[in-house]
Amino acid sequence: MKQIIALGGGGFSMEPNNPLIDTYILNQSRKTNPKICFIATASGDSENYISRFYEFFEKQPCQPSHLSLFSPSTRDLESFLLEKDIIYVGGGNTKNLLALWKEWGLDTILRKAWEQGIILAGISAGSICWFEEGVTDSFGEGLEPLKCLGFIKGSNCPHYDGELDRRPSYQRLIASNKIKPGFATDDGVAIHFIDQEIKKIVSSRPNAKAYQLYYDEKVIEIELETNYLGS
Repeated sequence: MKQIIALGGGGFSMEPNNPLIDTYILNQSRKTNPKICFIATASGDSENYISRFYEFFEKQPCQPSHLSLFSPSTRDLESFLLEKDIIYVGGGNTKNLLALWKEWGLDTILRKAWEQGIILAGISAGSICWFEEGVTDSFGEGLEPLKCLGFIKGSNCPHYDGELDRRPSYQRLIASNKIKPGFATDDGVAIHFIDQEIKKIVSSRPNAKAYQLYYDEKVIEIELETNYLGS
């Protein structure tokens, strides 16, 4: 069973006092004490980001670790990652993330992890990266399309309600055929894919949503059923 949980925003880095989505991710492993590894490549392995990961997950029933490409603690990245239950990718610069992953062979290792049933999760850049294409602000001014890993078909746009330019830019790119049709997620929303199909959409905020977008004479935006994880 191949699983990807793609967050538009939220989680420990954006909602440190709202554990709903990160608890959901942990629960999908079906293990009482899952091994979860954080990859913060997109932020240049920000020490602050990594410490916030530990600050949250050390209080949860799991075994947290992280993988740094800027000061790696192991040469055998494949063995290190393939013994995890969950791999959680942080946000930042998606273009840099993809370039570094390719250089280190991490793109191949992560595909192997996915095919072996290790849960892949991530926020923003860590969400975009799994799709064929994503909407990114990784280079220059404004939002542009970016070719990604292609584990999930179509495109992805995070922060759909969190940044003013996201919705109009994504719709413009789809309308002009510069990006494939795909999925947009508000901050606080995660789409859970199993074997490349949507299993469930969950949110940590009552009114946050996910959307499917495509072009048929005009851009069609369909609001998808989103399950609020709170009471």
